Amino acid sequence: MSRRVKLIFNPHADRGRAWDIAASLQSVIERLGEGSWAATEYPTHATELAKEAAEDGFDIVAALGGDGTVHEVVNGLMQIPADRRPMLAAVPIGSGNDFCANAGLPLSPEEAMQRVFNGEPRPIDIGVMQDDTGRTEYWDNTVGIGFGAFVTLYSYRSAHLQGFTMYLWSVILTILRNHDPLHMKIITDAETIECDVQYFVLANGAREGGGFLVAPEARNDDGLMNYAMIEHVSRLMMFRIIPEVMKGTHERFKPVRLGTFKEVRITSDPPMAIHADGEILAGFTSQVREVSARLIPGALKVVT
Repeated sequence: MSRRVKLIFNPHADRGRAWDIAASLQSVIERLGEGSWAATEYPTHATELAKEAAEDGFDIVAALGGDGTVHEVVNGLMQIPADRRPMLAAVPIGSGNDFCANAGLPLSPEEAMQRVFNGEPRPIDIGVMQDDTGRTEYWDNTVGIGFGAFVTLYSYRSAHLQGFTMYLWSVILTILRNHDPLHMKIITDAETIECDVQYFVLANGAREGGGFLVAPEARNDDGLMNYAMIEHVSRLMMFRIIPEVMKGTHERFKPVRLGTFKEVRITSDPPMAIHADGEILAGFTSQVREVSARLIPGALKVVT
């Protein structure tokens, strides 16, 4: 029996370069099956479109874009009861494409599109977080607090760069401009930590930022969330650690901690800048001082 597929396309992905890639995929779609197209027009539109597709009875909702598009689609699908929730598919035509890398999907858009129509589903875990403003957000890959959020903010402003180069330049700007630590208290189901923190990441996948292996042991189907933390260090030491983060070998430095959890509550002074899957939830003027997050095992089926 053929599957009904909804293709949610973000024309702004990869700084607008997604148009050319999407056009080249049309022949693949025509050869393999039928897909109903919808283009996003504003932030969070993919969330609305994914929810509507689920309510209309589509079997698969495919995110054609980058990590932000996948994030929005996930937030739409997670509003649907589990017994009626469509499968998720993703075609990487964004800047980072970390979700696809972590999920084991091809990074070739043409190969990934073929998987949309003939791939097999497997369950993955999803995280859900709440903050003290009352916001609830689902996330599939990483949540970055402090350093990682500033990197994301600067990447938005890097109009002439793309991919890994864009994120690397944003890392350098963050070290130079936003190096003040957060005093954080982190309470998980396994431990309590209180210290000054430069960089804190909740991870459902090993990499973020277009290829930084922040939590090298993280897997999105193991029933655990991972964290990676760098305690307050000098700018010079941060420049020393970041190349190791690219390779996933940063745990050997004393200020670095890696661990796992199922639930976590974080409080911070001053307030936290936060991104979820590359989408900014709290920016330079953040007032968020408390965040809680938990794992939902096997919450979504991904077509791989």
